Amino acid sequence: MNAPQDLEDFGTAQGHTNADMSIEPEQYNEKCGVIGMFNVEQVAHATYYGLVGLQHRGQEGAGMVVGNIDVRAPAPGRAVSEHTPFTEHKGMGLVHNVFSKEDLDALPGNCAIGHTRYSTSGGKKALVGYQPFLVKYAAGNLALAHNGNLSNQNELRQFFEQHGVLMQTNVDSELFLHLISHSKRRSQIDQIFDAMTQAEGAFSCVIMTDECMVAVRDPNGFRPLVIGRMKGRGSNGTDGFCIASETCALDMCKAEYVRDVEPGEMVLISHKTVTMGTFGTLKLPSKFGVSQCIFEYVYFARPDSIVFGDHVTKVRRDHGRQLAREHPVPRVADGDPVPVVVPVPDSAAHATIGFVEENIRLGFPCIQDLGFFRNPYVGRSFIAPSQEHRDLKVRCKFNPMKAVVQDRIVILVDDSIVRGTTAKALIALMKSAGAKEVHFRVASPPVTDPCYFGMDFPSREELFFNSHKGSNSSMAEWLGVTSIGYLSAEGLVSSTLGVQPDHPSMAGRAGNASGFCRACFTGDYPVPVDSCKEGPKTVIRQDSSAQLQRLFEKR
Repeated sequence: MNAPQDLEDFGTAQGHTNADMSIEPEQYNEKCGVIGMFNVEQVAHATYYGLVGLQHRGQEGAGMVVGNIDVRAPAPGRAVSEHTPFTEHKGMGLVHNVFSKEDLDALPGNCAIGHTRYSTSGGKKALVGYQPFLVKYAAGNLALAHNGNLSNQNELRQFFEQHGVLMQTNVDSELFLHLISHSKRRSQIDQIFDAMTQAEGAFSCVIMTDECMVAVRDPNGFRPLVIGRMKGRGSNGTDGFCIASETCALDMCKAEYVRDVEPGEMVLISHKTVTMGTFGTLKLPSKFGVSQCIFEYVYFARPDSIVFGDHVTKVRRDHGRQLAREHPVPRVADGDPVPVVVPVPDSAAHATIGFVEENIRLGFPCIQDLGFFRNPYVGRSFIAPSQEHRDLKVRCKFNPMKAVVQDRIVILVDDSIVRGTTAKALIALMKSAGAKEVHFRVASPPVTDPCYFGMDFPSREELFFNSHKGSNSSMAEWLGVTSIGYLSAEGLVSSTLGVQPDHPSMAGRAGNASGFCRACFTGDYPVPVDSCKEGPKTVIRQDSSAQLQRLFEKR
């Protein structure tokens, strides 16, 4: 267990790990899950189960910070409780490997925040970049966990380095700590609010202070963040409260979903929340409007979650229905077996249900079946950190069901295609099992551009669609399929909203006006990303420079 380090020493403490602790300069890029608990008995154990529910959002490491916060309402004559140090535990690997029962028992307290980490390059041997971050500065203890990616991180980092601030990691989340500690505001809550107004891009954060918990979501609302209530789970039978990236984490903790943290909202959970049941809220200024990440629905979120106010499984089935309208299954001669539709396990299963239902409704006979056995002991290839590992995992993960696909026309449905290597391997497996033809259907548009808001995509040149210059015949030939069909960008938005593309409600909702970010499919970024493309030596924009300069003015 580790006590918080001073901000000047941030990154020097070591957490629990069985790996080599040597630290080398490495580039981090995190996509992850966050959770926070306030006024919860056995909070470390409850947070553990919440992290298990968020395991799909990060599989390379996990961490937890626990504190004991006085949740009683102030009373005349009662001494103010002294602030006790927070304790932390971090490690590499899956949540159940990072935390033992003994580890959890050694984390006493009633409040906690947790984080599951997904690093896309480097950082495997250095816990310094693992979250939650825990520091102690002039205003007290502070712990922070962040999901997302700051699009102005290079500007912020360059500015702090020019002013002599020692940066301990390449993780953009560290920038929040420096923005908070250098704020001219007096109260800690105002310092946190001030810091959040300096950030651009994607950030869903949970922050724990000596007195309260803060949940904040960027004004665009890129990443999800939800609030839950844990009835009777707090001290003396009071209610506890939970913040999480997805509702599936609330389910694991037996918490009741209350609502989303709204885009641009900063929610405060304190003793007033415990005694009165209400949340304090502040609103961040909005520059660019709401643009929630539509890829959360396509792939990243768990299908049993509610994301952005909608059930993920419902949205994915609607994607499949629209895909069937645009690219139905091929017709077969009378007397021939109808095509068999096979989902890529497991993420395409829900889109496939809608795809088959709509094909049958439209008069295109087909059946759905399981064409692969999926080895449950191998992780998702999308989040393996290198291409070599991804290729190996495909070979280990799937085995075709010969009895299902032999001598049949097979329609393989996937939720998305990024590099194409997984799809090519699965199609080869279908053919090796005796499929007569293989057709490929994708329940999302072609991925054409990298994401700067918290998804791990390769460079634009490496993307499958771009490498074939958008030619369907070239893509089909390389994959080894008879035909290929993508869901259109318009169809993705309309089906996410639950309407047809030509529905009157779709008028004026093209592009980012839909309320969703589709930049990975269209290249139309809802916030400036030039500094992300240019790298760390970019010139700071004049407005950002003036705004940041005020941080260092005489107080």
